[in-house]
Amino acid sequence: MDDLVVVGAGPYGLSVAAHAAAAGIGVRVLGRPMASWRDHMPEGMYLKSEPWSSNLSAPGGRHTLAEYCATRGLTAEHGSPLPIGTFSAYGLWFARHAGLPEVEEATVTEVAPEGDGFRVRTAEGPPLLARTVALAVGVMPFTRHPEALCDLPPAHYSHSSGHRDLSRFAGQEVAVLGAGQAALETAALLAESGARPCLVARRSRLNWNTAPQPLERPALRALRAPHSGLGTGWRSWAWSELPWAVRRLPAATRERIAATALGPAGAWWLRDRFERTVPALMGHRLHRAVALGGGRTRLGLTTAAGESVVLDTAHVIAATGFAPRLARLGLLDARLRAALATVGGADAPELGPGFESSWPGLFFAGLLAAPSFGPSMRFVHGAGFTAGRLVKGVRKRLGARGPLPGRAGGVRAVRAPAGHPETYLR
Repeated sequence: MDDLVVVGAGPYGLSVAAHAAAAGIGVRVLGRPMASWRDHMPEGMYLKSEPWSSNLSAPGGRHTLAEYCATRGLTAEHGSPLPIGTFSAYGLWFARHAGLPEVEEATVTEVAPEGDGFRVRTAEGPPLLARTVALAVGVMPFTRHPEALCDLPPAHYSHSSGHRDLSRFAGQEVAVLGAGQAALETAALLAESGARPCLVARRSRLNWNTAPQPLERPALRALRAPHSGLGTGWRSWAWSELPWAVRRLPAATRERIAATALGPAGAWWLRDRFERTVPALMGHRLHRAVALGGGRTRLGLTTAAGESVVLDTAHVIAATGFAPRLARLGLLDARLRAALATVGGADAPELGPGFESSWPGLFFAGLLAAPSFGPSMRFVHGAGFTAGRLVKGVRKRLGARGPLPGRAGGVRAVRAPAGHPETYLR
């Protein structure tokens, strides 16, 4: 039986595993490394966050994005957007160098209670047994679509996370729904790939981030608008640096913060590319979608003034984000899921200071932790706050269950990395 099984191998899963391995915990990591970034983002996308705030977390602050770029002769500078491909490659490099065991590319199909621990089933082999489990499944289970699209045939619409190559839409009209970075950048990339996109948004106007201020500034300017991993300003600083304080707020307040803080906005470096190539219907609400012949779709829109507008298009891409809902987590045993305490009226787990849910030994990291710890859990930057605290929670839980097999006189047997027959002692 393993001490800890981490489900998911994105920034949060890899960071948790690095801290767990350093703590001497027998850990296994299941999933495709950096899958969301490698498989679900179009070619040509850039990282919106600053490179210095996009590090995965390893003990001692080692194995940073800047360190990776330096080994490759690449530039990771403040105010200079970084290609998504570079960030994905950094995650793979981190997995090889940060001391965690080799990631097992297995598809987890079920996590269920088993005795005093958990049974983890995969599509590739026999089930695993674990004393504790950390679910770091990323955002893909939680894609959100407007209800009006749900009655359409699947070929008529998609989510922005479903496209690695947008060139398939060359020469076609594509309606992109949303007003955040994903919608704006997807629309710009569509135009640059030869498609004819049109942005449709409920908001009356688009919000654009301004170019970041220099890292080195006069003290008064820095005091008025401090830098943080989530942006510039005191509000962003609070969400970035004080997730522990957010968790102490009333549940209804945390729900509201998780849902509304750091709302939709486009990166400063994207604005010119977008405005030159993409028409936008602002203040238009989608109320109906009908499949037409020839694979086309008719959208019924309503303006803020109550006027009806019809838009015919070849395809609809919903860049409408992700909703942290336990009900979407099909791999979690239904009885276990129903037993979890949730945050107020939200369908997200209530988590303790060590990211442990109300079910002993079951931990959550990433998006599902946002209603407990705030908006930083929606970003890579949140992995730095999460990893060490979650592993501390795992150690506390393992200790509460008494001495573990393989531990005698303070020496503990640790499973060797895959491909190595020997056993290491710590």
